[in-house]
Amino acid sequence: MATNFFERQRHLRRMSVRLVLLFAIAVIGIIATVDVVVLLAFGALGSDQQPSRVITILALASLATAGAIGLATLYRMATLRGGGGKVARELGGDYVPHDTTDFQLRRLRNVVEEIAIASGVPVPEIYVLQNESGINAFAAGWSTSDAAVAVTRGALERLNRDELQGVIAHEFSHVVNGDMRLNIRLIGLLFGILFLAVAGETILRAGAFTRSRDEKGGGNPLPLIGIALVVAGYIGVLIGRIIKASVSRKREFLADASAVQYTRQPSGIAGALKKIAGLSTGSALKSPKAEEVAHMLFGEGLRKRVSLFATHPPLPDRIKALDPSFDPAELEALAQQWAQSPPVGMQEDIALGLTERKLGPPPTTQAPADFAAGGAPPPAEVVSQVAAPTAASYQRAASLLEQIPAELRAKTQSVEHVVPLVLGLLLSNDPAVRAKQMADLTSLFGPAVADAALREAEALTGLNPLLRLPLAELAFPALRHRSAEEQEALLDAVYALIHADGRISTFEYCLSTLLHSELYQSMHPPPHWHSERRSLRRSANEVATLLAVLAENEAAFRAGMAIALPNLNLPYVRRNVTDLDPVWHVLRELDPDGKEQLIKAAVAVIAYDGRMSLDEIELLRTICGILHCPLPPLAAA
Repeated sequence: MATNFFERQRHLRRMSVRLVLLFAIAVIGIIATVDVVVLLAFGALGSDQQPSRVITILALASLATAGAIGLATLYRMATLRGGGGKVARELGGDYVPHDTTDFQLRRLRNVVEEIAIASGVPVPEIYVLQNESGINAFAAGWSTSDAAVAVTRGALERLNRDELQGVIAHEFSHVVNGDMRLNIRLIGLLFGILFLAVAGETILRAGAFTRSRDEKGGGNPLPLIGIALVVAGYIGVLIGRIIKASVSRKREFLADASAVQYTRQPSGIAGALKKIAGLSTGSALKSPKAEEVAHMLFGEGLRKRVSLFATHPPLPDRIKALDPSFDPAELEALAQQWAQSPPVGMQEDIALGLTERKLGPPPTTQAPADFAAGGAPPPAEVVSQVAAPTAASYQRAASLLEQIPAELRAKTQSVEHVVPLVLGLLLSNDPAVRAKQMADLTSLFGPAVADAALREAEALTGLNPLLRLPLAELAFPALRHRSAEEQEALLDAVYALIHADGRISTFEYCLSTLLHSELYQSMHPPPHWHSERRSLRRSANEVATLLAVLAENEAAFRAGMAIALPNLNLPYVRRNVTDLDPVWHVLRELDPDGKEQLIKAAVAVIAYDGRMSLDEIELLRTICGILHCPLPPLAAA
């Protein structure tokens, strides 16, 4: 099993290539089947047929079949350009508003926010499948910027907080490891093959109508072609489901293990699996689209599934992997107990004292050092934490959230206050600079928003600087729900505010860069088949620029270059943070090896003097965010 994020990315990339090849083989088989039937239907297999006619028929049939599958696949992927939220809404999901007062929904949102901050990823959109009584959940999206997490009503009602946290941590494993992108591609590929069968059924009906009008009742090739398309299409779908199930089963064990690593509470996710096994509703979905998303779910989405097509390992096997002392006979006793009195998650929370507790017990091993307090970690240690939050990460995330005043957290989720709050974070304490900023805001948004931003700035005066960036990141989901025009206006305002005094601080740069990245990807989703294949050597100038920005002196710069590009002797030139703007679009394209080495090099530069300042930690978090390498909080507040 891959041991760190970058190895998992390499494995996932290889798996994606194999997946495409397997589907390509399936499509070639379908095309060959259709070609043979078309030749039979047009009587082109006889020895007296001209080769040119046979070749023409084969070419047309092959192009038509491949074109139909390809266009249908592209169409389905285009319909999913809206990201994870689009998938959730197709299954009947209701969006959980940021300012919800429903206690169950508030509990869900708190859990998701905690895990997002601990994982180092943006808070995803949250949905509830209100009509689904089974216990299930899924994560969907093309990237962390358009991800969504959805849970069923059954999961909300039946799971206690620890169990819900385990399920959400499982789904976040899919988010941070890139499984979502693979899963959403599977939806498109299977849809394309299934479309062929649907087209065949349509041709069959058309052929039957045509034949009924044909007095001779013969000479019509449409029924035979229709049958071929139906048979080939459904055989292709079966093969595709086998491939999908095989891929999914391998990922589920890894996600279960990752959830335990995150929370240090195997009893949480194991308890959720036991409830799925012991309750009559199980994890099955009623939605007609359950088959399409079966490989994305926490539990098996369909009942009585043949093991060959099962997208998840058997429940007893998953529970046993989490709890070696588990006896499958327990499930029968639990089923009898819950048949009389089904579990109620909120009542269990009260009984277990979980209503106020947000994290599991402290980890049994020593927590990582508080880097902000002066200790500088080895580069390899930081790299090992990418997309691998631990219980200590959750404790740090909880500490950050608890230190942010409740009123400010509420404003990050308020349609009315979120924009003034973000703008208030950027207002200067210098009266002359603030006056210019207020004039810019008044010009862009009007006096009401400008005055609201000023009030927020005053309310933020006593906020610990360590909490500023996490507070801003909590606001990103609400900002993504603004219209494109409002998002553009906000980005223009942020640009004006950070340039008002002629210099840009590290915090200003990090906030504006992360915000721009989030909103830009929200407005312009990445391509379906976006590839990351650029090497560090091809990006040498951009790598040198980034390391020079981080370096306080040439010795620190050389320490980083020795890791990233050991055989190149590029000159050291002092840089400031704004020099990073042109390098991001290049560094985003780095392959997993390049990203791993670049982050190691960046940490080596930052830690060269034996400490990590707040500015350096914020820059490192920004770098990892732009590279889509989620970094948990490195320091406790």
